[in-house]
Amino acid sequence: MVYEALATSRTPAMIVYVLDVSASMTRPLGGKRRIDVVTDALRAALQRMVFLSTKGTRVAPRYRIAMYAYSDHVYDLLDGVKTVDQVVRLGVPQLTMLAGTDTARAFEHVERLLRRELSAERYEPAPLVCHMTDGDYTGDDPAPIARRIMEMRSGDGNVLIENIFISDRILPDQIPNPKQWSGIQRATPLIGEYADKLRAMSSPLPESYRTVLLESGYQLTPGAVMMLPGMSAELVEMGFVMSTSTPVTR
Repeated sequence: MVYEALATSRTPAMIVYVLDVSASMTRPLGGKRRIDVVTDALRAALQRMVFLSTKGTRVAPRYRIAMYAYSDHVYDLLDGVKTVDQVVRLGVPQLTMLAGTDTARAFEHVERLLRRELSAERYEPAPLVCHMTDGDYTGDDPAPIARRIMEMRSGDGNVLIENIFISDRILPDQIPNPKQWSGIQRATPLIGEYADKLRAMSSPLPESYRTVLLESGYQLTPGAVMMLPGMSAELVEMGFVMSTSTPVTR
């Protein structure tokens, strides 16, 4: 799939954020709680979408956004799909930590949403699902549902899934400079079975996305997958930047 459709007012890009708000998100990452790092990165992603959507003083509806938080239950933070200008008026939702991590239930909500929203006949950017978590799931295995989602498609290509995995131990080595990091490849050694599962649930990074990220100063190489090791606030932010990297007209 080439993923060449541009995000415009007539063909907006759809991004579905799926955010783990289990109790472990109160743990520190750098000098902040993990949940606060994610909130800051999400706010920066929305600001980037606004910048990419602004013509003069008007914010064009180039992005359509859905947002789910999940623990033992799933919470629709935006009450459906909203355009980026509507989300800006609403502001970044407050994320409240709860108990477990039922990832499969969250992905089931995403699957139902996409079945309602998708049309293979429309040539618009393939939807992207940006999933952020910091630990293993506590319910059913989410992988079969993720595979079904990645088999869904618009006229531009199959649905993309990106995973941001917040953990101190994903890669054998630290990443001193995220801007110079080449990304996770299919053969990159990972620590832990869940990291391997999330990689299998992550789409290949489209070349069009990689080009946008190169223009933003990141050095991801061909063959990278859409998985970010959230070992620092900078890497978490990079993951949310990746979610906004659909090509746009300027």
